[in-house]
This record gives sequence, C-alpha cells and structure tokens, in this order.
Amino acid sequence: MITGIKGVRVRRAAAAVITAGAVLSTGALTAAPAQAVTKPTITAKGGYVMNNGTGKSLYTKAADTKLSTGSTTKIMTAKVVLSQSNLNLDAKVTVQKAYSDYIVDNNYASSAHLIVGDKVTVRQLLYGLMLPSGCDAAYALADKFGSGSTRAARVKSFLGKMNSTAKSLGMTKTHFDSFDGIGHGSNYSTPRDLTKLASSAMKSSTFRTVVKTKSTKQKATTKSGGYRYYNWDNTNPLLGTYTGTIGVKTGSGPEAKFCLVFAATRNGKTVIGTVLASSTIANRTADAKKLLNYGFAV
Repeated sequence: MITGIKGVRVRRAAAAVITAGAVLSTGALTAAPAQAVTKPTITAKGGYVMNNGTGKSLYTKAADTKLSTGSTTKIMTAKVVLSQSNLNLDAKVTVQKAYSDYIVDNNYASSAHLIVGDKVTVRQLLYGLMLPSGCDAAYALADKFGSGSTRAARVKSFLGKMNSTAKSLGMTKTHFDSFDGIGHGSNYSTPRDLTKLASSAMKSSTFRTVVKTKSTKQKATTKSGGYRYYNWDNTNPLLGTYTGTIGVKTGSGPEAKFCLVFAATRNGKTVIGTVLASSTIANRTADAKKLLNYGFAV
C-alpha cells in the first residue's frame, strides 16, 4: 500500500517536471519586462510627491527651490491653531471690523465674507480658512491665538509661532511673514517643505475632516442675537474629480501664480505632494493629477 502511494507520487512529480520543462522551452514562464512608468512633465516651477506612509520621495522638480506659497500658507495657520494646548474648538470669536477692512485693503484677497459683530467658533473659522480660503478667517485666528495687548502684537506673536513650527518640522527653506500668504517680501517655502507641513497637519483628525469637506453650511450668532448661515465651498478642484482625494489646499497670487498642496488615498496608499507656480488654474489641476497618478503607479 505504502509502495503504491510512493509510486503515484513519483509519477506525478515526473509529470510535473516534464510539464514545467515544456513550458520553459516555449518561454511561457519568462517574466515580461516591467512597464516603465514615465515621469510626468508639469507646468509648475516646482513639484514634489511622497508616499505619506513611508516618507519616501516619489517625484521631485525644483523640490527645494524657494517659491512664493500663496494661500497654501494657511495650512500652517491651521496647524498652529490646532497645536494649541487645551484648544476649545467651540470657543466663540467675535468678528472685528479690522478683519473685513483687511479684505478691502488687499483687493485680491480671498474671503470667507465674515460679518462684523458675528460670533463664530474656532472650528467654523478653520472651515472659513481652508474652504473658501478666507483671509479674514486667517486674520481672526491669528488675532485669537497670538499673544499681546494689541492686535499688531498678537499677529506678530502668531507669525513667530508659524516660523517656530516650521523650524521644528525641519522646513529649513521656509519663512512666513503673513498669516494668509499675502506676503510682505519674505513669505516663501518649497514643494518639499510644504509637503512635510501637510503631512504633519494631516495627523490632526480635525484638520483632515475640514480639508476633505467639499462644502459646508455653518450657523453663526449675529450681533443682535439672531443667527445667519455661512455657506462655504472648497476651492480644491480635486475634491469630487479625483477619486480618493482627501485634501489639502489651493493657493494663488501675483507672485505665487497657482499652487496646490494635495493628498489622496487609494488601496491603502496615501500620496501627498505639492505643485508651486503652475501657469494657470487648469494647469495646476492637471499638474496635481499627473503627479498623483505617478505617485500611485511607482
């Protein structure tokens, strides 16, 4: 009985060898050459992509060149706010006339259209900051979370926190002189540094929730004690057009041109990156999609 089983096994093994030999002789088991993934060409002056899980660089183009950041600066504004100890996201902030005057004084400033006298929460200001890219919301947050007896002192203090945070994150080629990206000659970063910042900011569940929100309706208390609704749409064109998008932030300006810090997750892999100084809004979106596709392919 035992001998019979062994005999069957030997015959099967021999057949397997013959079959394998026949396959090898036809070349059927020869590995096909891996399809090379072509590195994309982008219009942006600078670009960087990394695997957010491993930190591995996947794409670089002038990744360490200092460039104007536009409103991608607001990622750091949010990061500083969310890093405050004992942060109360439901704390109320009264909208000051200075915030709306600031929008008027900077005629190209994007706005959350905050109404003077309204009471809005810190959480709502974060939505107003990151979705419609409100420079008024940025001012309100800098005023709230800076320290000092005057508004100017508080803003200066907040900028100090932005720069010390950049230093702690190893953003060695970054400097902020504004809370919103409307720079004063010394507001710059690099594609690699901004990607580092976004990766760090995305560790906050509140930040993640805000930046993946396509639109929101927020109820605020008015000066007279009534209420009004703020309706804000996200300026990030990838939300709803690129599967798996989870953030992060657009930016633009006369010097910055068109910028986008982006992140998407597919099949458990998160790709995060930055394009700075794309030539048009359409090219900014196309650049980001090319880099995401490349990041998922390599």
